[in-house]
Formats: sequence, C-alpha cells, structure tokens
Amino acid sequence: MHHLGYAKVMRTLKSTIAFALLAAIPAAWGGANAQDFDTQKATVHAETVVDGLEHPWGLDFLPGGDAIVTERPGRMRILSKGKLSKPVEGVPDVVARGQGGLLDVVASPDFASDNLIFFAFSEPGKGGAGTAVVRARLVRDQDGARLEDMTTIFSMARKTRTSHHFGSRLVFAPDGTLFITTGDRGRGQRAQDMQDSAGAILRVGTDGQVPADNPYAEGSRGLPQLWSKGHRNVQGAIFDPVTESLVTAEHGAKGGDEINRPEAGKNYGWPVVSYGVDYSGDKIGMGTSGEGYEQPLYYWDPSIAPSGLAVYQGEMFPEWNGDLLVGSLKFALVSRLERDEAGVITGEERMFEGEFGRIRDINLAPDGSVWLLTDEDDGAIIRLSRGD
Repeated sequence: MHHLGYAKVMRTLKSTIAFALLAAIPAAWGGANAQDFDTQKATVHAETVVDGLEHPWGLDFLPGGDAIVTERPGRMRILSKGKLSKPVEGVPDVVARGQGGLLDVVASPDFASDNLIFFAFSEPGKGGAGTAVVRARLVRDQDGARLEDMTTIFSMARKTRTSHHFGSRLVFAPDGTLFITTGDRGRGQRAQDMQDSAGAILRVGTDGQVPADNPYAEGSRGLPQLWSKGHRNVQGAIFDPVTESLVTAEHGAKGGDEINRPEAGKNYGWPVVSYGVDYSGDKIGMGTSGEGYEQPLYYWDPSIAPSGLAVYQGEMFPEWNGDLLVGSLKFALVSRLERDEAGVITGEERMFEGEFGRIRDINLAPDGSVWLLTDEDDGAIIRLSRGD
C-alpha cells in the first residue's frame, strides 16, 4: 500500500492533545438521562449533550471546543457550550429521501487557519441523485454562521432515482488527501465498473485534483479518483494510526457486513463475493471468496448495519487503546472490536444495546471521551466518559 506518512499521524495526534484543554466543554452539559454502564473493561458514564436533532449524520470537532453536526434533512449546526446554533446558512439543496440527504462533515486539518469544512450530500441532478462533496469556508460572526466560497470537489456523474446506498464518509489521510466513500446506489454491478464512482473508495486532493500516486491516476484502467472498488455501502471510515491505513465498516446484504482495510487498486468483491445472502435468501455471486477479490478483516452474520467508526486512542479508556468502535443501526449498540498490537481483530464486545437508539456516527473527542450520534427523529449527541 502507498505509505501515507505515519510521522504526520503522530504530529496530528500531538496537536489534538495540545488543544484538548481548549476543547473541554463546561461540565454543565445538561447531563440529561445520565447513567453508568458496566462494560467488560471499564465503567462508562453516558450523558446526553444535546437532543432535538433530526436524524443527525455526521459530526466533527473544531478547535476551541465547538463541534459541527449535520442533520440528514439538510441542516448543519454548530454545537457550542452545550447549545445548538441556528442552522448554518448556505447549505446547498439536498435530496432528503430514503438514506439520502446531508451526510458526513469534516473540518480541514488546518481549520484554525483556513476555516474550511468538507461535507457530503445526495446531490440532485439529471436522472435523480448521487453522492457529492463540497468544500466551503465556515464564517461565524454576530449574525450567526454561514458557508462561503463553496466548491464542489466531487460529484457522482451517473445519478439515479434510488434512495439508498450513498456511502458518504469523509476521512483525511495524513498526507492531506481526502478519502470519500460511496455506495453502489442499490445497483451492485456498479461496484465492479471501473469507470463508475459508485461502490468505491475515492481519493482526491482538497480541491478535487487527482493525486499522482492514485492507482488509476492516468485514467486508462479506471477513473482516476478511484482508490479501491467492490464496496457495497461504506458508512464507517477512519484513518487508523495502528496500521497506518484506511479502515472501513461496510454494509452487507442479509449478513456479510464487513470491516475492510482498503488498499490502492484492490477489489473488495461486492457483488461477486460476500459472506451474506440476498434478501430473498439466494446466494450472492460465487460465494465467500474468489481469485482477485480481497477478504474482509472481520464480518458480521447476521448483519448489524454498521455506521460510524472510530479507533480509540486516549487516556480516558486506556483499556480500549487501539480497538475499533463501530456503531450499529440495526441493534442500536456499539461494537468494540478488540485488537492486538498489530491491529488484528481478536474479539468483540457489544455495548449499550438498545439504550440510546440507532447509532449513526462515532467520534473520538480531544479529551478522550466518545461521542455518539443517534439516528432518530429526535436524535441526540451522547457523550461516553469514564464512570466511577
């Protein structure tokens, strides 16, 4: 795999720790519905930071302690000192239907100096909708918050009227490039079409340019933005400092949800190979393996519908360091995938099942706490910290 700069990962982690004190929100977060849970390795204190969000989808932390959060119907808000702002002005029109709408959001690694954010959404266009990603400058003043200087850095060319499988997690690599996940838009064969951006991991620069070391940068064997193909619907993604690589959580069909480590130019099989079956019960493709198709690091059967993924790194839960935290929509839980020092998954603990609702996103806060988004009509941000 292309080396993406472990030294820069460590610099990023050190910078994160440096502003941890600034990112601490006052203890009077409200503490609504606060309760403690005993897990295998630690007691976890859970409290509601804020509720009243309509199907929140993505969240990222900003320097100084604030956070930015999206709501699928098309709103973006700033969370500051435990309170939600009015909707940020200037968000483009989204196709808020089915799984579509306003999706993931990430702040620029240099946000403190450039005030740039990047967000994904289901973009309307000829033929229906498709995944798109926009870069914009977040402006905050006495009148509120707004987006300026918006630039579309990726837009799925082939738009369709299906309302599911948009993917849409955004992850910065240590070298400053941006990974974009897409779904197959409900048409599995698109995940194997090398001239189609559906069912893929894409890698672009912050202005949408193609990195010279992308596997198909010359454009002859595949779209130049492609990093990997054969993905069904990736709704969890993180750059993992343990393995120095991108790690993803991907929806299967009936069974076959996967954890993958997408590498440049490789094919992850959908819909040719899968550990699941079709919703009709029929076999998918050639079965669980085939020449030229990568195996997952881990899979679930039955499906948990994974969405949101984090690698725990912090002092609040040292017992979890290096482990993956995966949200589940279907079972409304957090799956902790225990890993060894090499990043190999060795076991699973299922936590908080049914306690908070459908878990859409998981984020590691600068202070080491874990923040969850619940995918509900009255969605919430839940903070997990060290219990007594």
